[in-house]
Amino acid sequence: MDLNLNGKRALVAGASRGLGYATARGLAQEGARVAINGRHPEGIRAAAQQLVEETGADILPLPGDVTDLEVPSRLADEVVSSFGGIDLLVTNSGGPPSGRFEEMDDQTWQLAVELSLLSHVRLIKAALPYLRQSEAGSVLTITSYSVKQPIPYLVLSNSVRAATVGLTKTLALELGSDGIRFNSILPAWTETERVTELMEHRAKVNGTSLEEEMAKQAQASPLGRMAKPEEFANAAVFLLSPAASYITGVMLAVDGGMYKGTM
Repeated sequence: MDLNLNGKRALVAGASRGLGYATARGLAQEGARVAINGRHPEGIRAAAQQLVEETGADILPLPGDVTDLEVPSRLADEVVSSFGGIDLLVTNSGGPPSGRFEEMDDQTWQLAVELSLLSHVRLIKAALPYLRQSEAGSVLTITSYSVKQPIPYLVLSNSVRAATVGLTKTLALELGSDGIRFNSILPAWTETERVTELMEHRAKVNGTSLEEEMAKQAQASPLGRMAKPEEFANAAVFLLSPAASYITGVMLAVDGGMYKGTM
């Protein structure tokens, strides 16, 4: 299937590694021009170089912390300056710390809101004028299947990401008449650096090893394994693409069947 992504202009936040990087690579492989963002200048430049080597695509590295009030608008402006516009936006960030409810103070909650909700809000606001000018405007928020089925020790993520899902659905309704689609992917356990960090925390809490916790989590999936980042990216690239032109307001669980509900 031709996804009609050749020449489309994309901004992918949180793309120095993990799901963001995999999504950027998938877009680049389909011929998109991709701006990638990450907090650390060295890391995002290294990721850009790797993407160029892997895909030969036009890749623009943009360092910056998306929780910084001024960064989202700067990112949008730099993409437009280099690419002439924005067609596709992926809002993504690292997750908040793991732990139990009583371990989290007000400051930790506020930081989680900045990271896992307001970073999405500000990126979308910054890109919106340019998305309105696009004939293929599409936004994908990356959240988690925990918004449907809470995950132990992830009270911050379980709570705050649910607000981002509400934002995504609301914008699909409000801005559909502007020709902009909004969808979210709710990934489950995927073989990324972030998941390794979470499994290390579980191992510490449970007095086990990282390897034991990884194996235990893999077996909890109906497919008996965690996802690979490219499996997430395949779904993300399709939803972003003009090939999915009548799909909006969808919260797609890419979870290997981990979510047990029917709705």
